[in-house]
Amino acid sequence: MFNNSAIPRIDPRRPYVIGPSGLKRIVLGEEVGSRDVQQQAHGHGQTKPLRSNGPFQRRSLVVIHTDRGALDEAARETLAAAAILASAETEVLALLFGGNADSVAAAGEAGADRVLLAEDAGYTPQRKLALLAELWQREAPSQLCLPDRGADADLGRRFASRQRLAVACDVIEVVPGREVRSLAPAGQFAVQPLPPVLLLARKAADARLPFRGLGVDGGALALPPASEQVRDLGSSSCPASQLALEEADLIVSAGNGVQDTAGLRRLAEHMGAAVGASRVAVDDGRFAREQQVGATGKTVQASAYLAFGISGAVQHLQGIKECRHVIAVNLDAAAPIVKRADLTLVEDCQALITALNQLLAAERAGGERAANPVLETA
Repeated sequence: MFNNSAIPRIDPRRPYVIGPSGLKRIVLGEEVGSRDVQQQAHGHGQTKPLRSNGPFQRRSLVVIHTDRGALDEAARETLAAAAILASAETEVLALLFGGNADSVAAAGEAGADRVLLAEDAGYTPQRKLALLAELWQREAPSQLCLPDRGADADLGRRFASRQRLAVACDVIEVVPGREVRSLAPAGQFAVQPLPPVLLLARKAADARLPFRGLGVDGGALALPPASEQVRDLGSSSCPASQLALEEADLIVSAGNGVQDTAGLRRLAEHMGAAVGASRVAVDDGRFAREQQVGATGKTVQASAYLAFGISGAVQHLQGIKECRHVIAVNLDAAAPIVKRADLTLVEDCQALITALNQLLAAERAGGERAANPVLETA
């Protein structure tokens, strides 16, 4: 299948408000408003009903590599797709590599009925294939679903090839009991009956389900021994300044409130972070255009996003909507970014940048002295 993950897909189920004319109005970056009747019925703090109480006659298996124990949006969408495809007699069984108790609960809310945990021992495809083969034989699932990205997609393709199973890649839509639609060359759609293995693209299913799974903790599984053909030598990180914003795990971003750009770049270097900026800071010439974050710039998915002096325009919030943690530093406690931030510091960003640079420089100097006691005594 033709993999064109660079094509942006717009979620047709975004929140909307009804205007005076009676038409739906969608505001980019906003997370308030109506979605649909089911979402309104179950989206006001009420416990969502179970998809099925069982008993289960069949199983659908979902395999996911967690992000340090957490489920990202792609993982939730894959679980949602499996739950949508499952009948009342079908159990959604999830295998989480690197998962924990929190991810078990999160998987249950995302549609999983039973959750198994396994160690994520880095790049060990043969051991993971052996575990998946054992689980496939023991549970006999009728469907295997994985996100079509990174280690999940690699494992899914290897497993389908090893087991000689039909596979659909880059699936963008699933129709329960009937067919799947995948991206094909020249922007066309490839329609085919449901194969045993599905690799799901982003937005293939709406993660906001009107129901939940049982979320039973099925225990932990050990990776069986296997002869690896490739030895994992670990990973080495390149300087954060050389990373594209889309690939950065930690981003320090500046807005109109930051005038000391040299200090901010020094802070990013101390923290090993990439540097981003709001559109205002880019238009002023303080940062390069490729560092702009927002709907008209880069859309980022960092684990932590530190916003210094950024008020939080709708376009900027659109660019950081998939960041795991957002920390805002702003003198205005009512700035729009405060609603999005997980932590807000009502503080002068210039003073905080200077203080953090001094603290990190002192810690680095102390670490160097501890590592070289001879130099300290000399």
